[in-house]
Amino acid sequence: MLSILDRYILRKYLGTFILLLLLFIPIGITINLAEKIDKILAHEVPLIQVLKYYLDFTIYFANLLFPLFLFLSIIWFTSKLANNTEVIAFLSSGVSYYRFLRPYFIGATLVCIGAFFLGNYLAPRASKGFNEFSYKYLNKSHGKDRQQANVYRQVGDNDYIYVSYFNVKEQSGNNFTLEHFDGNKMIYKIKASRIKYNPEDASYTLFNYNKRMVGEREDSLIYESKKDTIFPFEMEDLTPVEYIAETLNFSELNKFIRREKAKGSTYINRYEVVRYKRWSLPVSAYILTIIAVAVSSMKRRGGMGVNLAIGISIGMIFVFFDKIFGTMAEQSTFSPFIATWFPNFVFGILAIYLLRNAKR
Repeated sequence: MLSILDRYILRKYLGTFILLLLLFIPIGITINLAEKIDKILAHEVPLIQVLKYYLDFTIYFANLLFPLFLFLSIIWFTSKLANNTEVIAFLSSGVSYYRFLRPYFIGATLVCIGAFFLGNYLAPRASKGFNEFSYKYLNKSHGKDRQQANVYRQVGDNDYIYVSYFNVKEQSGNNFTLEHFDGNKMIYKIKASRIKYNPEDASYTLFNYNKRMVGEREDSLIYESKKDTIFPFEMEDLTPVEYIAETLNFSELNKFIRREKAKGSTYINRYEVVRYKRWSLPVSAYILTIIAVAVSSMKRRGGMGVNLAIGISIGMIFVFFDKIFGTMAEQSTFSPFIATWFPNFVFGILAIYLLRNAKR
């Protein structure tokens, strides 16, 4: 059973967090609309599409920045409790500091569960709509969201393909090569100066087709100026968009990453960062809750302003750590697991230190 103290703090915890989201999301929409309104008008985008875009934007924005909003909301209402000497009254009544933290942890658990389902099921769908709208109406350079040069992938247990350059708009590639192996032995090799995908029947047209069958003593060659054929892959499988991991739910993302690893994708670290962040961000709710309470539960001479200044500084550092290590993992061989969990590890140590000082 929750006590009066638990219900009081929990109501403040969730109420302030939701209120802060409701206050900042319209600001984010207004700023985004001010930047994009000229392109939206230039493309004569239907109103229903714009409204759907900003619904997706709201979910995408909330999922991206919820740790910062949660952190600031806790500092805000806990500072008010401290300034009104309510924290002192709670502790003076015989309630231990750890008992005082219980409703905060209950609130963090609710937010953590909500953030997990938001990040793994609702946000991916919103991210797909948000990104597709951006690339269709707002970005000038269509196709730059894909790998276009030196596409090398494994497309089956025994097949490997290579394309020197891929044109997204025309769905065609130059200098195509397919190699088929049986174990370590090459069985045949197909080469073409150009390959074009035909979406109407999911077939491919190969220009200057050349197939070499590798024999025991001598090879056999087959040449055709143009050949239509079918392969067990589609162009979307060969060159997925960079943001595709953000649009997949929990189970879809795990299957996708396994396939991309087998194909030798150059974006695998980017996909791994997305997967690990879906676990690390909900856990950060607990860490930021402890830091926020430890910082703001003491009554300071400068009042709420000092607590907010400290909180905003810590929040910005957390976001900086999260972004810099995530980018490092995406652009290098740095471990995505370490990159996504390192901010939680560092701030977890800070939370323990601040909690001990606050208890004293």
